[in-house]
Amino acid sequence: MQPLDVVTFGEAMAMFIANEPGRLHEISQFTRELAGAETNVAIGLARLGLRTGWASKVGNDSFGKFIIERLQREQVDINHVLIDNHYPTGFQLKSVVTEGDPEVQYFRKGSAASHLSTADFQEEYFQSARHLHMTGIPLAISEAARRFAHHALTYMKKNGRKVSFDPNLRPTLWSSQDQMVKEINEVAFQADYVLPGIAEGEILTGYKEPRDIASFYLDMGVELVVIKLGPEGAFYKTASEEGMVPGFRVEKVVDTVGAGDGFAVGVISGLLEGLPIHDAVLRGNAIGSLAVQSPGDNDGYPTRTALEKYMENNLQGVKVYESNHC
Repeated sequence: MQPLDVVTFGEAMAMFIANEPGRLHEISQFTRELAGAETNVAIGLARLGLRTGWASKVGNDSFGKFIIERLQREQVDINHVLIDNHYPTGFQLKSVVTEGDPEVQYFRKGSAASHLSTADFQEEYFQSARHLHMTGIPLAISEAARRFAHHALTYMKKNGRKVSFDPNLRPTLWSSQDQMVKEINEVAFQADYVLPGIAEGEILTGYKEPRDIASFYLDMGVELVVIKLGPEGAFYKTASEEGMVPGFRVEKVVDTVGAGDGFAVGVISGLLEGLPIHDAVLRGNAIGSLAVQSPGDNDGYPTRTALEKYMENNLQGVKVYESNHC
């Protein structure tokens, strides 16, 4: 089995994006794309040249075939993608807006991915990767998927692998906010790198300030916390270092969905390549800013050449970072 740099897992869906602005029930024509936080990260990392694998289940249907073929085209390894003959692949509808966040409707209940279980876990596949990236979405879609997530986390930690975790909160998938906070934090405390947005951090910790949110997780044993602050950039903190990394200027925001996953792509790839933390976060900000300038969830993710050119052209006059040693 070919070694992987990063493995991730979760649910992918076919996504139908409206061809014009308006409420979803008013739209008659859509364009099909791929949606899924973990597949976004896998695609983004693959475009930067990292060997990336995605584990999941898809239905034996046209949407499942579409997902597999799209990931193959993006050079994401799909050797741990199982075909389920009993349950379908989920899909979603997404509106186009002139400002703000788009309207999204999900059709995913009882999907093939929600039936991913510990019996499906392939040790050899996960062991081939040097890093595991997780989000909070598999924890929410079903009890079976949640057990798979815990099993993957425990297995990779036991085998000395680093784990990054993006909470990616989906309140509508949980029975209560209390359960969501409890389950998400249980995983976050075991991760090496935790990557929440500022609003997510407040929900999960009760603190409003980035430094306090970061300290909450550091006190539980997390190695690095990076908090996404939207256009302002990101704040990072470890036991010995902290800093603020400004965002890249964006003239027009087209769609914010996928920006957080793009940010994770930049941070993870940078850390795997041995970049200083502030440089890895800067890369995350760059990819996040590219993501919000395109309509699809991962359309704006760059190749390595495009990323280097974008950062070179947009860093002039920008104070790259403020860093303090604790």
